[in-house]
Amino acid sequence: DNHVVTASERGVASILVTGKKKYIIANNIEAPRITGEEVKGQGFELKSFPWYEDRRKEIVEGLTRGRKLGSDTLFPEARLVDISPLRYSLTPEEIERYRWLGKESCLCLEKTCKGLKPGETENQAAAKLAREVLFSGMIPTVLLVAADERIFKYRHPIPTAKKRDKCVMVVLCARKWGLIASLTRLVHFGELPSSIRRKHDAVVKVDAAFISRTRPGTKVGEILEYGRKTYAEVGHPEEWKFHHQGGPTGYAGRDYKATPDSENIIQANQAVAWNPSIAGTKSEDTIIALGKKTEILTSVRDWPMIEVEIEGARLERPDILVR
Repeated sequence: DNHVVTASERGVASILVTGKKKYIIANNIEAPRITGEEVKGQGFELKSFPWYEDRRKEIVEGLTRGRKLGSDTLFPEARLVDISPLRYSLTPEEIERYRWLGKESCLCLEKTCKGLKPGETENQAAAKLAREVLFSGMIPTVLLVAADERIFKYRHPIPTAKKRDKCVMVVLCARKWGLIASLTRLVHFGELPSSIRRKHDAVVKVDAAFISRTRPGTKVGEILEYGRKTYAEVGHPEEWKFHHQGGPTGYAGRDYKATPDSENIIQANQAVAWNPSIAGTKSEDTIIALGKKTEILTSVRDWPMIEVEIEGARLERPDILVR
């Protein structure tokens, strides 16, 4: 965990890798924790400097003199390179961490949703969820809450002081060990209107279509195209245009968003989070494309489910919790 400021994607320490050695470069504030807790026993050599004298450039030049330098952030005289594809295929250790993260983030979201009450504000729901997430040792990187008509109006509803009456949608992205789990759940107080029932049945069918096609070796654009066809089949052919449909995830909320012309290929052991939506409802979980199956990392523990038949197989997707 290389963060202090949660709003920054750039870490407080840098890693430099050469052909023979690997280094941690950090100031004297960050160096003790990074070396003592984060990379202990992993063979890194520390290069530290006083916090009031930023010597990163000087240190890097001394270690790389005469060599070509690439960096995934802007750095003097370094070529900017995208190393994200190197981490798309997760290691067994990363998959185990992700399973823990998926389970815990789901438990936090479901516990929060079951404790919501009519008349509370969206901000109160967000605060309750943040407490559960932080208490479990994760960091909420995205917290979205919409009540009633705001679910229909906004696809990215930042929580407000609006009080809820009948329905609430809660969206969470939780991070630990750099990995991010994304998921959405909906709660309705009282009898569920038939219009919302039909929309949710439709959106989970689209979600199931995305999940069923997420296999190693498949083009991301082809998966999106199958999802678009399913939108049309369930009677909502234009809804995919009003919000991105998700895409590969892992060490970013989305490494990239799936588009119709995406040529990227799903890798073995790559995590993906699809999030189809139809105004008023949404379906989202984090999955991983293993060699022989697609595993739902944020699978529910105690939540109503809808069984969806897709291409001869049956998938369960989270229903709206009616209270």
